[in-house]
Parts: sequence; C-alpha cells; structure tokens
Amino acid sequence: MLKIGVLKKYVLPKIFYGIILVAFFAIVSTALSKIPYIQNLGLSPLIIGIIIGIGYGNTLGVNLDSKYSHGIIFSTKQLLRIAIVFYGFRITYQSIFELGLSGFVAGALIVSITFTLGYFIGVKLLKLDRDTTILIAAGSSICGAAAVLATESVLKSEAYKTAIAVSSVVVFGSTLMFLYPFLYKIGFISLDENSIGIYIGATLHEVANVVAAGNAISQEVSNDAVIVKMIRVMMLAPFLIILALFLKNKTSSVTNKTPIFIPWFALSFILIAGFNSLDILPSTFVYVINELDTFALTMSMCALGMGTSFKKFKNVGLKPFYLSSILFVWLIVGGYYITKFSISI
Repeated sequence: MLKIGVLKKYVLPKIFYGIILVAFFAIVSTALSKIPYIQNLGLSPLIIGIIIGIGYGNTLGVNLDSKYSHGIIFSTKQLLRIAIVFYGFRITYQSIFELGLSGFVAGALIVSITFTLGYFIGVKLLKLDRDTTILIAAGSSICGAAAVLATESVLKSEAYKTAIAVSSVVVFGSTLMFLYPFLYKIGFISLDENSIGIYIGATLHEVANVVAAGNAISQEVSNDAVIVKMIRVMMLAPFLIILALFLKNKTSSVTNKTPIFIPWFALSFILIAGFNSLDILPSTFVYVINELDTFALTMSMCALGMGTSFKKFKNVGLKPFYLSSILFVWLIVGGYYITKFSISI
C-alpha cells in the first residue's frame, strides 16, 4: 500500500502535467488542420503537431519545468505504441483483396526496394548514420510520419533524428501531392485512371497526401490510391519485426546476450486489422476510434517536436536531404515502372 501511495504522489502528477501540455498542443494542431486552406494543402494534424512542437521546444519551452518531462516522454514512447496498435482500425483485409494482385505487388515492391535502396545509399554511399538513414527510408517507403514514429520505437534513436526524417517526409511528400495531379492532367504521366490510383498510393508518403492527390483527379482514383496505401501501411508490422531481428543480428556480433526484441505493438497492429476485417463494430464507432487514434498520434508528434533542439541539426549537414532527394526521384521514376509492371500481371 505504501508503494502505491508513493506512486500516486510522485509519478502520476508529473505524468499528468506533461500529458495535459502535450494534449493542448495536439488540440491546437487538430483545430488548425480543420481550416479549409490547410486541408487543401494536405497537411495532417500530425505534421502541424511536430511543427508546433519544434517551435515551442526551441523558444518558450527551452526552460520548461522538469515536472512536464515525464508526460512528454510518455507521449513519445508508450502513447505512440498504443496509437500504432489502433492504427490497425484503418485497414481491412477485404479492401486489400478487392484491388487484386496488382495493388499488392506494387505496394510490396515499393516498400522493399525503396527501403533497401535508401539504406544502401544512406549508409554505404553517403556515410550517413544508421538511425537517420533507417528513419528516412522507412518514412519514404511505408507510411510517412507514422512509419518514422513506429520505427523510432524500435531503434530508440535521438529525437532530432526522428524530426529530420519527418521533415523530409513532409517536404517531399507534399511536393509529390501537388505534382502528380498536375503531371497527370497535362498528359505527362501516361497511365489510365485505373492505374494512376495505384501509382499514387504506391509512391506517396502520407495517407493525407494520397487522399488529397487522388481527389484532385477523381473519387475513384482516390479510393484505389487509399487501398494501395493501406497495403503499404499493413506492411509496417512485418517491417518492424524484421528490423528488430536485423538490429539483433548487428548487435550479436558484439555480444550474444542481447535479447531479441519483437515489437508487441506491431503484432497487435496485425491483430487489430484482422478484428476490424470482421466488421463487428459499427462504422460510427470505428470512426471515433480513428479520430482518437489520430489525436494520440498528434500528441506523440507534438511531444517529439518539443524534445527536438535546433542545435543538434547543425552537425547533421545536407546528407539527409541528399538521401531524401534520391528517394524522391526513385519514387517518381521507379514507382512508375513498378506500377506498369504490377498492372501487367
């Protein structure tokens, strides 16, 4: 009983202060994302959240009272993992099967080739540090900021490296979001309306980017694009498990006592997606879950931004930008030919 009393007296209040602060910024981010102009730009509350968090963390939050730190750390770690689990309510296995083999092939090839290419170029050619490389490659190949955050939970990297990866996802993903509809409408992209959705869903970074770019062409294109995007999102869980095993093997060269870390939230993500596929819960209830999950992810992004200092960016240089640029070109060119290949199957 004494231990419980001590926990309530010292730990819970500290967590509470930080969580309330982070939640406030998440509310502001969510409200800003509802503004029509910002909606048209395709900026999700997650992206707005990290921008606000970084702005606050490097100005008013520099001398933030230490009582807030527990809640901020909780939001970037435990809350993030919970939010990734419930991200599975955005997916059903049925929607994936409806698109057929072409969508699955395109999504699988983009995820595997983009990450492998990004890792090789970043670590071997650019000599960029491993964690930053993996985070940028994961964000580019899978599902943008959410993938970066989930990957960070496995890597346990420094906050500024995650912020760099998220920033690259925002810049290049937003660029493609505006570029694709424009290039398609002027006839530069020689794909029909049935194929352009696969191309958009297979190569754009954020779910919000996919929705905005698809709707700029037609609702049917948007629907196909989102399904392909969800196939890529679905691959987040096996990716995290493979990454954990890969890191274990790297570490085992130094010591064999390092335990294998299997991210529980990745497995739970798959189970939640499977449960959602049973269509047991009312659609309105699932909608509420997704809204709350988006808010939780926004809180994690805000907290991540608050822990990111501009001072650490000075020593990074332009290598992350080079890697992001190369992957940006690859997604445009390589993604086009992968789409052509997948629809020919």
